[in-house]
Amino acid sequence: MDDSGLIERSREGDLDAFNQLVERYQRAVYSLALRMLGDRESAEDASQDAFVSAWRSIGRFKGGSFKAWLLSITANACRDQLRKRKRNPTTPLEELLIEPQAGPSQESPEDYALRRELGKQIREGLASLPEEQRLAVVLFDMEGLTYEEMSQVMRCSIGTVRSRLSRGRLRLRDYMVRKGTLPPGISSHQLEE
Repeated sequence: MDDSGLIERSREGDLDAFNQLVERYQRAVYSLALRMLGDRESAEDASQDAFVSAWRSIGRFKGGSFKAWLLSITANACRDQLRKRKRNPTTPLEELLIEPQAGPSQESPEDYALRRELGKQIREGLASLPEEQRLAVVLFDMEGLTYEEMSQVMRCSIGTVRSRLSRGRLRLRDYMVRKGTLPPGISSHQLEE
């Protein structure tokens, strides 16, 4: 069944139809939350909050891109989590006990270590961005949303979306240059495009 049918059934109170929408979009929602918040536990909480909020407000969905509407709710849930962190800062236990996952790997230990370090630097770089710039970079470069969808998620004009994306990319590039961790084969000019 397509989204519109599932949305209509969900509006009528069909939880099974809504669960199908959850299954369809849970990866995108979690991915956005993880990139905005930086840790799995917070991302899981924000994702759950987003889906609960979507279920409660499905009747107010006015059409258009359901994915963009859902990611807008997710972005708001992430903002709520970030505000809570500022009031009550903590360090997740998971960050203190980082261990490599067991299992076969095709990469050398050196490549694994480099990839982990680069991933860490990118996460730290994203975390250093102002919230709206981080959201723009994640939505466009990692989630692949269009400017129109981003405009809906971010509740601003396309011009503002482009501005936030450009500024976020420049700040991320500057961060990566300062840390000396631009990925191989990527020039600092490519991050500006």
